[in-house]
Amino acid sequence: MEFKGYKIEQENNKVIVEKVMDFDPVHVFDCGQCFRWIRQPDGSYTGVAYGRAVNVKYRDGVLELSNADIEDFKDIWFDYFDLGRDYSYIKEKVMKDEIMKEAVEFGSGIRLLKQNIWETLISFIISANNRIPRIMKTVNEISRFYGREVEMNGEKYYAFPSVEELSRAALEELERTGAGFRCKYIMNAAKMVYEGQISLEDVCSMDTVEARNHLMKFQGVGPKVADCTLLYSGAKYDVFPTDVWVKRVMEELYFKREASFGQIQEFARDYFGEYAGFAQQYLFYYARENKIGAK
Repeated sequence: MEFKGYKIEQENNKVIVEKVMDFDPVHVFDCGQCFRWIRQPDGSYTGVAYGRAVNVKYRDGVLELSNADIEDFKDIWFDYFDLGRDYSYIKEKVMKDEIMKEAVEFGSGIRLLKQNIWETLISFIISANNRIPRIMKTVNEISRFYGREVEMNGEKYYAFPSVEELSRAALEELERTGAGFRCKYIMNAAKMVYEGQISLEDVCSMDTVEARNHLMKFQGVGPKVADCTLLYSGAKYDVFPTDVWVKRVMEELYFKREASFGQIQEFARDYFGEYAGFAQQYLFYYARENKIGAK
């Protein structure tokens, strides 16, 4: 059957999607935007999102989702993988110079996932001053302690806990997940959202500055974590998450001198405009894999 420009079919417990372009699982899952996807020996990726465990394979324009059906694809995975967006158009918009052309070519299969905003917020609170393997382990442990068990091919996986589930966490137990000093931030966020002090759903209807400030009401959330939350949940695409390392990358590639965080944000806003988030992700992946900006 046809669905929004794709040919999709069900094969047992598997959905096969044809005509998928601009998609590389390595680029998508290893570019730093998500923490629940694990590469398998055959090159596929297994992960948990929106309470589902699924295995993802891709080859020659064909996307294969195991442990899924057509309704799952329509209701969850089409949006999650941002398959309604023409990334060839996005690439044209951000390839404004030779640096971006090289970055886009290097990470040509990146798509920005539309992740659950609650999970994204907590994941990037955990990411502050942290390394990706440790972030992944902590997010997985939080899911194992507090989330709902889901199954795929006889294996147990765990959904990321809801606001209500995580609001019941005790500090001593939460500390066992490896979140360290961030535990108090996680508990604070769960309490504020559960009690209705802050609504995460409201950010989509706000302008970007207002949405960023809204998220920064949470303890442990500065501009970088707020922008990551907005970008990787699909709430806003005109943000340019900037930490000390991204700052060094931009100084090396564009400014050729020291620049302030404010100057980098202003440059990204003026230069890339509404596509700043896409540009940042291509640059981030390109710079990280090529050790640009490394001390």
